[in-house]
Amino acid sequence: MKKAFKYRIYPSAEQEILINKTFGCVRFVYNRMLANRKETYEQFKDDKEALKQQKYLLPADFKKEFEWLKEVDSLALANAQLHLQTAYRNFFRDQSVGFPKFKSKHHDKKSYTTNNQGGTIRLMDSKTIRLPKLKDVRIKLHRQLPKGSVIKSATISKTPTGKYYVSVLVEYEAHIKPVAPTTETVFGLDYSSKSLFVDSQGNHADYPKFYRQAEAKLKRAQRKLSKRKKGSQNREKQRLKVAKLHEKVANQRKDFLHKLSRQIANAHTAVAIEDLNMRGMAQGLRLAKSTNDNGFGMLKTFLAYKLAEEGKQLIVIDQWFPSSKRCRFCQKENKKLTLADRTWTCSHCGAELDRDENAAINIKNEGCRILGIA
Repeated sequence: MKKAFKYRIYPSAEQEILINKTFGCVRFVYNRMLANRKETYEQFKDDKEALKQQKYLLPADFKKEFEWLKEVDSLALANAQLHLQTAYRNFFRDQSVGFPKFKSKHHDKKSYTTNNQGGTIRLMDSKTIRLPKLKDVRIKLHRQLPKGSVIKSATISKTPTGKYYVSVLVEYEAHIKPVAPTTETVFGLDYSSKSLFVDSQGNHADYPKFYRQAEAKLKRAQRKLSKRKKGSQNREKQRLKVAKLHEKVANQRKDFLHKLSRQIANAHTAVAIEDLNMRGMAQGLRLAKSTNDNGFGMLKTFLAYKLAEEGKQLIVIDQWFPSSKRCRFCQKENKKLTLADRTWTCSHCGAELDRDENAAINIKNEGCRILGIA
């Protein structure tokens, strides 16, 4: 099994300079390779055979012209090439992902990935990690890596508040015993914009809405930021205040979802959940704030790996499955049901149904059907 462990690091002033140089070099190489691919496509788009035979520029090709690229980790530049290839594959697999975009110094995430070659990445002790080019960096090792694990790569990142982190990807022997699900231990979750989800037992997640709680503070802080002169020290101070508020909301959300997903994974052998297009819901239903604040997609990701580690399963139900419109008793569909109808009466069997609870039970039943449980 492969798993990443994220730790806070405290680089020295010299190490910070080199890390930030690497961020810039990786961004520069990525943008140059993307521009080269675009130019080649525009030149040979009418001749597909000639387009297939074209060779694109690689990170090593830029080092001849730009000597300063040799100062940073060469594997970080090589990984930029791999990330660009992944972005292209994702686009051709599903064009709704969007065509690869140029990276911005001010708006994109600052990070780079390097690989472990012959022990170039290793934990020296409980307070130090060795990284390529940076040598020994102070680390807050709040949890140990699995016994017998092999470090494969490390991703160094910087948050908008100026904090540095390293995500260490390790490979280790995982002894997982599959758990056989039963009808009683399968759990159904239906997304709810108001409370995150309603489960098949009729319980609500009661998500605290951390963004809504901080919204008034954020409005004031962002209004002050908009009035600061660009490039000034006062603007940078105010930008840091806004970033800290956003970071706190993100950390609160992540903490809540981690604890909630752990409770669900421990209590059930399988979880059935809908494959919803959260971005489409946020844009199309005018529910952007609630949808993005809930972090339902993040919950789904957390559940997937936590269940897999225990030999359990996450069952993803097709987004077009009529979970809300189908009566859980007689299986008849109410095609006239609208989003505003929170309760409805089945015209066939006369059952009084709560929209969300009924949907959660239907999702659980569909999950049982997929698992082959009667």
